[in-house]
Amino acid sequence: MFKNINELRDFCRDNEIKVIDFKVIDLAGRWHHLTIPVTRFSEKTLEDGIGFDGSSYGFLTVEKSDMVFIPDLSSAFVDPFMEIPTLTMIGNIYSLGEETERFEGDPRYVAEKAERYMSETGVADQAFYGPEFEFYILDHVSYKTSPNHMEVYLDAEQAEWNTGNKDTKNLGYKVPHHRGYHVDVPFDVNFELRNNMMLMLEENGVPVKYHHPEVGGPGQLEIELSFGGLLEMADRTMLTKYILKNEAIRNNKTVTFMPKPFFGEAGNGMHVHLQLFKEGEPIFFDENGYSGLSDTALYAIGGILKHSAALLAFTNPSTNSYKRLVPGYEAPVSICYATANRSSVIRIPGYAKKPGVKRFEFRPSDATANPYLAYSALMMAMLDGINNKIDPVKEGFGPYDVNIFDLPKEEKAKIKGLPKSLDEAADALENDYEFLLQGDVFSEGIIKDQIKSIRKDAARVHIVPSPVEYEMYFDL
Repeated sequence: MFKNINELRDFCRDNEIKVIDFKVIDLAGRWHHLTIPVTRFSEKTLEDGIGFDGSSYGFLTVEKSDMVFIPDLSSAFVDPFMEIPTLTMIGNIYSLGEETERFEGDPRYVAEKAERYMSETGVADQAFYGPEFEFYILDHVSYKTSPNHMEVYLDAEQAEWNTGNKDTKNLGYKVPHHRGYHVDVPFDVNFELRNNMMLMLEENGVPVKYHHPEVGGPGQLEIELSFGGLLEMADRTMLTKYILKNEAIRNNKTVTFMPKPFFGEAGNGMHVHLQLFKEGEPIFFDENGYSGLSDTALYAIGGILKHSAALLAFTNPSTNSYKRLVPGYEAPVSICYATANRSSVIRIPGYAKKPGVKRFEFRPSDATANPYLAYSALMMAMLDGINNKIDPVKEGFGPYDVNIFDLPKEEKAKIKGLPKSLDEAADALENDYEFLLQGDVFSEGIIKDQIKSIRKDAARVHIVPSPVEYEMYFDL
């Protein structure tokens, strides 16, 4: 938003800004914030930064936890949810030693380095990412985990289980199980709210391609963003989640991006469309290639598919992710590629035929990911595939332009599947991370921190009994 502090000062004066808020991301992908009065913001803020405890963000040990963040003026936006006029900026994290320098574990710094490495390779000078956000808007969520009480209760006004509700006024028009895709009003009770979300995103520098109801009956929706650069889209991803969650709360609703909040209903993915350009020209297009793709695009696909199991430690870093990625359903768990095939890890959209829009889509990812790390990992896998000419056909990844589940048993057995649990994803990353270290984009430290973090999550979930286990085993 701003190029220098003078532009910021002029804007704050003209718009009567009273408060400046700073967002800083942790390893898991959550924003934290710290706030100052606008009168305290100065050149010194940009030179020395603002101190904070890095250990509370999961970055450093308690003994060496002092860090600073320095705000990025270009990331500024006016917070649409604050009564007091508030300007918000994202902070870049720095470590303190003999000199103050960028912290190698800052997810935002990883994204910066990934874009820089892409340019240094000479493969491309622009990368465009287009995520699709699937989420549920709910009217109630409650949960409890204690030694004698394990419970989750979810509700949505439009859900089919409310057809018989006699306790409150009921006007019908409930959405049947798995029948929510593109339902019209009056079934689409969140239409106006979603319009407000879209307009708010647009007003805050996040262009929206479209939005619509998704398959899940109890309020599943999708907002797809227009394309943006790696770092730019990671910033937009954080802002998108911030706006959707807070606008829902303001309307007495709540939003979840959990991959599988409901048993038996559609899960939430975050499919990511990918394109590379060089000197303004698309390098993924070849009218004579498979599905209009160039050799470069196919090598990029080969890189992603070869490293897909390891990628999931960043693109699907929650135990709940693997409740969605279940074989035998529409979930993209087959390590292969195809045109218009939604069960494959890589799908080439059949409708994107022209050079400027030719692309492919990575389908397994979900929005529990830290977007800076997930988008960077995808970049590094693509570049590894291109630099080493990893041919997806020779690697046995397809193309499979058929319903994979209809293949003969012996053919299906040839197609490898993604990890079935977070532990398996951690194992895969431990055994395959050299491609992430190229160009010093990822450090071994941040990879080890990620493995440690997701293994800790997996261990916590493993020891908690599930209600379905009582149904299965209580009487034995």
